[in-house]
Amino acid sequence: MGSVMTRHDAMRRISVALSCLAMLAAICVAAGSRASADPSDPPPPLLPRFIPTSSNFSPQFPYPYDQTRKNVTPADINAEREMCQWFNAQYHDLRSQMEKFGFNLLQANNDWRVGTIQAQADNVATNVEQAVAFLAPRAQALTQSHDFAGDNYFPLYQGESFYRLWQHLSNTGVGIRARNTAWIYGPSQQRFEHWGSRIERSHVCD
Repeated sequence: MGSVMTRHDAMRRISVALSCLAMLAAICVAAGSRASADPSDPPPPLLPRFIPTSSNFSPQFPYPYDQTRKNVTPADINAEREMCQWFNAQYHDLRSQMEKFGFNLLQANNDWRVGTIQAQADNVATNVEQAVAFLAPRAQALTQSHDFAGDNYFPLYQGESFYRLWQHLSNTGVGIRARNTAWIYGPSQQRFEHWGSRIERSHVCD
C-alpha cells in the first residue's frame, strides 16, 4: 500500500510543477500574440493527413512508472509510438494555428463576419478534426488501471497526457464549429496546451 501512495504523491507533485510552468509559458505567448492579431489574416494551411511509420521507439519507465510496467501492453506501446510521431510532426503547427485564430477572433470582437475569420475557423476546425480522428483510436487503446482505492491511472508514462490532450482537442474542435467562443482559447484549449506541454517536457517522444 505504501508504494502505491508514493506513486500518487509523486505524480501529483510532477503535475503541479508542470502546470505552473505551462501557465507561465501561456502568459508569455499571449502577450506577444495579441499584439500581432489580425482578423484579415489568410486562412492557415490545411495540414497533410498524417501517416505513421515503423520506428525503434521505446517507452520510458521513470519512477513511479517502473512500478506499473507490468501492466503496459504492446498495444499501449504502439499507440504511444504513433501518437509521438504525430506530436513531433504536427502538434506545434496545430497549436500555433489555434492560438492565432483565437487571438484574431478576439481582435474581431468575436464577430465571425469580420475579415477572414470564418475561413480561418473552417481550416483550423478541419485540422483539429483530422488530428482528433488520428488520436482517438490510439488514445482509447491505452490501458487504464485502478489502484487499491479505486482511483483510475494510466500505467504507461505520459499515457494520461495523450489521452487528455485528445479529449480537450476534441472539445475545442466542437467549439469552433459551434462558434462557441468560450471554447476557443478557453479552458479546453488551455488544457490541450497544458497536456501538450507535459508531453514535450517529459521528452517521451524524443
